[in-house]
Amino acid sequence: MTIPGHPFHDRPDAPLLVGFSGGLDSTVLLNALARDPAVRRRGLRAIHIHHGMQADADRWTVHCNSVCDSLGIPLDTIRVTVRVDGRGTEAAARDARHAAFAGLMERGDVLVLGHHRDDQAETFLLRALRGSGVDGLASIRRWREFAPGRLWRPLLDTSRETLLAYATAHGLRWIEDPSNTDSSFDRNFLRQQVLPLLRSRWPGAESAFARSAALCGEAQQLLDDGDASALAACTGRNPRVLSRAALRTLPAARRARVLRRWIAGLGLPALPAHGVARIESDLLPARADALARFQWSGAVIHAWRDGLHAGAMQDTVPEGWKATWDGREPLSLPNGSRLALEGAPVLPWTCHVTTRRGGERITLPGRTHSHSLKHLLQDLDVPPWQRPNLPLLMRTDDSVLAVADLVYAKEFADWLDLHGATLRWLPRSD
Repeated sequence: MTIPGHPFHDRPDAPLLVGFSGGLDSTVLLNALARDPAVRRRGLRAIHIHHGMQADADRWTVHCNSVCDSLGIPLDTIRVTVRVDGRGTEAAARDARHAAFAGLMERGDVLVLGHHRDDQAETFLLRALRGSGVDGLASIRRWREFAPGRLWRPLLDTSRETLLAYATAHGLRWIEDPSNTDSSFDRNFLRQQVLPLLRSRWPGAESAFARSAALCGEAQQLLDDGDASALAACTGRNPRVLSRAALRTLPAARRARVLRRWIAGLGLPALPAHGVARIESDLLPARADALARFQWSGAVIHAWRDGLHAGAMQDTVPEGWKATWDGREPLSLPNGSRLALEGAPVLPWTCHVTTRRGGERITLPGRTHSHSLKHLLQDLDVPPWQRPNLPLLMRTDDSVLAVADLVYAKEFADWLDLHGATLRWLPRSD
């Protein structure tokens, strides 16, 4: 017996890593894939996550090892610690699993999970009850990028009833997780009480919800394509800066999606529910010199000139900080940034590093007169909130040799050229 509906029709030409809990879904998934010689040739292995949250967790590990041994499939068992941190047990356990999966994957690998049509229906209902839009209602995706590879869920169009029939026909053994009967979990409540009631009135309820999720997924893809084009039109050479003028030409709904996509692409925490409204009211209409900002969860967006500038919140260098430096080793500043000399063993002068106090001047290459750092940084378009933390390399007579790695005094530039050396300023990574 094979699984009806050809769930593996889009099987990738790549090594597969199956997330194997030992339950019905992943047991059928692993068994069906193991029966395909082509899958085995490309590479098939399994990973079992030991959460340590159930009394029988050790016995489940033994069971999973036994199943994989009988199939001749290598199995890795990873023990994880589930830290709830106010997110809920289900979400915390999922995050711990995904981190373990990612840690075991290599570039080009495909992680395969056993989510099926009933899971899709439950997810759709949960998202609808939380007031999700199209993105959320698209629910579980069949394919998506994951860690260094991709994630594939081939059973999304297959019902649990079909999986049970397959397992029974092949005499498979699987684990029943007792937590699946605990209706204090939202998903279990839907599975045990809500969906049976809906099914008694509308026998095709799960299929209908799964179909709605698929349609939302198609709409989401169209929206995503438009968002990508709109974001590109608002972005210049620096991906951390969006043009306010270009943003204002977009419809409000598209602008909100672009802002969220921008922040996600930068790896910053997701904008809070009120984030877009704050940007709309405080940042987009702000004067070019107003330095309006919106911050959340360690991230910040500044409005300055035509741009919205996004990044992680940076610590400041304490006023009056100063350190002697000879260039032999990188120098760490109190805010986590570093200054490093590359290509030369040591500086030729006795130097110290500090930050601006005001009134500093520098003589640039090709110039006979000095320039005010204040005006120079303005001309270089260095945002005002970054200027106070720029490291200044200075001689003992307080003459400025370099402002970070942005601009050099003539004598320092000549020395770097002579030795083929480079000064690098490495801001703290976000």
